[in-house]
Amino acid sequence: MENLLRWSIANSEPRGADQPPPQPRSDLDPGVIDTILGRPDSALMKEALAIAVDESKDEDDRVQALDNFEMLIEHIDNAIDLERLKMWEPLHALLTNPSSSEEIQLQVLWILGTAVQNNPAAQNAYLALSPLPALLTFLSPSTRSGKTRSKAVYALSGLLKHNAAAVRALGDAGGWAVLRDALQDPDITVRRKVAFLLNTLLVPTGAESEAVPPANEQQPLQVPTSTTGVTTAVAVATPASTATTTAPPSTALSAPTPSPATSQAITLHPSSTSPALPTPAAPAAATASPGAAPTLSPPQTVHPNSHASMVSDPSSTSTAAATADAFLRAGLLRALVSALAEPVPHGPDGEREGDADFEEKALRGVHTYVAGLGAGREAGAGGGRTLPPGEAGRLRGFLEEREREEAGVAERWNLTVEEVRELKKAVGAAAQPGS
Repeated sequence: MENLLRWSIANSEPRGADQPPPQPRSDLDPGVIDTILGRPDSALMKEALAIAVDESKDEDDRVQALDNFEMLIEHIDNAIDLERLKMWEPLHALLTNPSSSEEIQLQVLWILGTAVQNNPAAQNAYLALSPLPALLTFLSPSTRSGKTRSKAVYALSGLLKHNAAAVRALGDAGGWAVLRDALQDPDITVRRKVAFLLNTLLVPTGAESEAVPPANEQQPLQVPTSTTGVTTAVAVATPASTATTTAPPSTALSAPTPSPATSQAITLHPSSTSPALPTPAAPAAATASPGAAPTLSPPQTVHPNSHASMVSDPSSTSTAAATADAFLRAGLLRALVSALAEPVPHGPDGEREGDADFEEKALRGVHTYVAGLGAGREAGAGGGRTLPPGEAGRLRGFLEEREREEAGVAERWNLTVEEVRELKKAVGAAAQPGS
C-alpha cells in the first residue's frame, strides 16, 4: 500500500490555481453502479413496503415483498431506521386493514416481532402507536389460525420483554386476561410461547430494588502524571488546619524538577536518609485551593439504545413486579397450573397426554414465582411466594402423577433436582395450617 501511494503521488499532475475542480462523471449508468456496489438497504426497504401495501399487486408478490422486508430488518440498524423512514404507521395499518389477508397479516406480525426484539428504540417507536389492543385481537382462537396466533405471541414477546412501559400498557389493555386464556389454546405451540413469555417477564432484571446512577454522572479520578498534578492532589487532600504545617524531612513529598525532555515520574515515598528535594512552584492557574473538587474525566455519552441506558434507569426494564401481581390478580398462576394438571387436547388427533416442552416452560414459570425471584414478594416458604391452597393441591397431584409414570422428572423438564425440590417445598408449605 505504501508503494502504491508513492506511485500515485509521483504520477499525479498537480492542479494549478487556474484549473477548475474535478467534476463528477455524468456518463455512468446508475443501474450498473447498483449492480456492482449493491443498493442501500433503505432503498430496498422502501421498495418492498411499496409493493406490500399496493393492493393492486398479486398477493404472492406482496407476501414475498414482506418476507424480503423481514430479512432486511433483522439488522438492528435497519430496524431502528423504521422510525426515520416513517414505516411504522404503514406497517401497522397493513396489519389492521380488514382487506389484508391472513397470510399478509402473519408476515406483518413476523416483521414487527423481529424489529422490536432486544431493541428498545424500536420498541418505544412502535409503542407510541398504542398497538397492543390490535395485537391482542390476533390471539382469538375462533378467528385466527394457529400459525397467526403463534406469530402474534412472537410480536408481543418482542414488544414486552425488558420494557416496563409496554407491560403497563398491556395491563391497561386487558392483555393479562388474553394471555391467561391463551394458555388453553388448542395449538400447543401457542401455549408454549405464552408460558415462556410469562416466565421471561417474571424473571427480575437484577436492579429492581435500587437505582443505578447514570454512567455519565461520575467518572474515576484522574491519576496525576506531573508534579503540578501531585501538588494539586496534595493541596486538596491536606486539611485546612494543617495546610501550613511544615512536614519533617523524612516524610516530605519530594520530586525531581521536571524538564520538557525528561520523564514526568515522581517519588512519593523517599528514603528517610535522603534529603528532600524542593518541590517546584506550580503555576498560579494550576494551584488548587484546599476545598477544590477533584478533577473528573469528561462525561461519557449514554446512547438511548444501549445497555448503559438500561442500567441508568432500571425501572424502565423491570417487568417482574407487575407480572407477579398479575399472576394472582389476573389468574395467570391458576391458568398455568390448570394447563399442567388438565391440559386441553392438542394435535391433529386431540392428544391429551402432557407435552414435555410445555410442561417445562409452565413449571419454570411456577418455580420463578414461588421462589420469590422478583420484586414485591410475599412471605412464604424459604422467603418465596406462597401458592394458594387450590393451586397447591392440583400441582401436588400433577407432580406425584408424573413421578409415578417415570423416574427422573427433573431431567424430563430440564430442571435441576433442587428446583423440583423447591416446587415440592412450596406445595407442602401451602398445605400447612396457617399458610
